[in-house]
Amino acid sequence: MTGSPIEQVRSFNRTVTQAIGALQDDYLGHRRPLGESRLLFEIGPHGATVIELRARLDLDSGYLSRLLRALERQSLVETAPDSADKRVRKARLTTAGLVELKALNADSDRLAQTLLERLNDGQRTRLVAGMAEVERLLTASAVRVEEVSPSSPDAQACLAHYFEELADRFEGGFDPEKSLAPTLDEFAPPRGIFLVMRLHGDPVGCGGFKPTPEAAYIKRMWVARSARGLGLGRRLLRELEERARAAGYQMVRLETQKALTEAQQLYRNAGYREVERFNDELYAHHWFEKPLV
Repeated sequence: MTGSPIEQVRSFNRTVTQAIGALQDDYLGHRRPLGESRLLFEIGPHGATVIELRARLDLDSGYLSRLLRALERQSLVETAPDSADKRVRKARLTTAGLVELKALNADSDRLAQTLLERLNDGQRTRLVAGMAEVERLLTASAVRVEEVSPSSPDAQACLAHYFEELADRFEGGFDPEKSLAPTLDEFAPPRGIFLVMRLHGDPVGCGGFKPTPEAAYIKRMWVARSARGLGLGRRLLRELEERARAAGYQMVRLETQKALTEAQQLYRNAGYREVERFNDELYAHHWFEKPLV
């Protein structure tokens, strides 16, 4: 371990880039740098739109275009309008590109095997477990929180997934029209807000608050199953609290249903106190509040 967290991260980055050969212009001996090889992998056998590639790799459009042109010059990739939407360009591997991808995957497997072979059984177990933990934490750090219009397509898509999950989990199902927030109309600024969490461009969580006379009323908190275990629920809740405080609220309130035990635990761990019923939410069994001052 080095002295500070920042020093440790930088030391880790140097070690990893050297160990995997990222510093070489001919990554894995394929006469091209790592960036181009990684792009081949992301395009894959089924192709990908340029928008998808930008989101997955967090690349600006100019740099991505240069990588694509380099692969096109090597006759490994072709880009053309997507058949589903002519306004969107899609990258596909040529026959030569598919052959190259297969070779890259085989050589990547050999590199991983070489790294593991140099360790004893205990070290291999620790390394693989440590890599899984690092990947999980880096994935969590890649999630972005964005304020969106309550009527935006992403907000509505998150709500649709959330309502579907509630219908599965609640005894007797779930009908949003019978809830206190059947729509997000009251979540609009300046007294309300709605947030979406994104991972590589894809919405993986949402939540917001609307005004009440006594407090900011937090509602519609959801994290996609694929993104659970990354601490996103706590992060989203903290973000909503900070936004409510900035909007002048001195209290936040929320409620939850008895089947959502993980939500109850989240709120208690975040300092919420269970209180008497403060509204007529049909689907609520537990009511919570937390002062912001």
